[in-house]
Amino acid sequence: MKVTWEAAGATDVGRVRAHNEDAFVIDAQRGVFLVADGMGGHAAGEVASAIATEAVGSALRMAVDAELGPEGFQELLPETFHGAHHSILNYSLAKPETRGMGTTLTALVLFDDGSFRLGHIGDSRCYVLRDGELTQLSRDHTWVQREVDAGRLTDAGARRHRLSHVLTRALGADSLDLPDVYSGTLLPGDVALLCSDGLTGMLTDRMLRRILMRGGDLAERVAELVMGANERGGRDNITAVLVRVLDQE
Repeated sequence: MKVTWEAAGATDVGRVRAHNEDAFVIDAQRGVFLVADGMGGHAAGEVASAIATEAVGSALRMAVDAELGPEGFQELLPETFHGAHHSILNYSLAKPETRGMGTTLTALVLFDDGSFRLGHIGDSRCYVLRDGELTQLSRDHTWVQREVDAGRLTDAGARRHRLSHVLTRALGADSLDLPDVYSGTLLPGDVALLCSDGLTGMLTDRMLRRILMRGGDLAERVAELVMGANERGGRDNITAVLVRVLDQE
C-alpha cells in the first residue's frame, strides 16, 4: 500500500495571553509534523519552542532525505529530542534571564506506506480519527495524568484540577527527560491531529471529534478548532495541525 496525505495548521495567541509561545512545523512533502508549547514567560517559552522545533525538525528532514526507514526513526527520535534539550539548556546558560524555560514537543513522521513514528514529551497531544472514533495516541506527561493512572483521580477531575498544567516531563528541564516513541499505521481516510493544550484545555474529546467529523477542507477544520477554543475562553495559546491520509495511489 502506498498513501499520500494533505495537511494544514494554525496557531493563535488566544484571548488571555500576551504572547504566543507555541510553535509548529508542517513539511508535508517529507511527512514531518511538529507541535511545541513553550513555557517560561517573558518570551522565554517562545524561544524554547522555536529552538525545539528548529532542531528536531531539521534533523528529521535530513533523515527523511537520507531515506532513513521507520526503524531508524525509532532510535533517531529520542536522539533529536535530547539534542533539542541540550540546545535549550545551552541557550539558557548564555542568557540567564531565560533560565527555567522549557517546552513540550510532539513530532509525527509519516511514511508513504502509511506507517508512522511519533515522538512525544509534555502535554501537547496527538489524536487519530478513524471510522468516526477519536483516539488519543500520546500520553500526557502531567501530574494529573499520573494521578489518573494511579486511580486517585478521574479523567473529569483531572480536567478541572488546579494542577492540571503541571508537567512531569519537558524539554529544557533540569534533568534529561526521555520522550515516548510510538509506532503504528495510518490508513486512507484517517485524520491525525497534533495540538497544544490550549486546544484540549478548552475543547473536550467529544467536541474535537464533532468538528473533525464534519470533513471538508482541512484549513477550515483547523480554523474551526481554533475558533471553538477561543469561544470557550481561549485561556492559553492554541495550536492545531491536521494531517489527512488520502486514498492509496
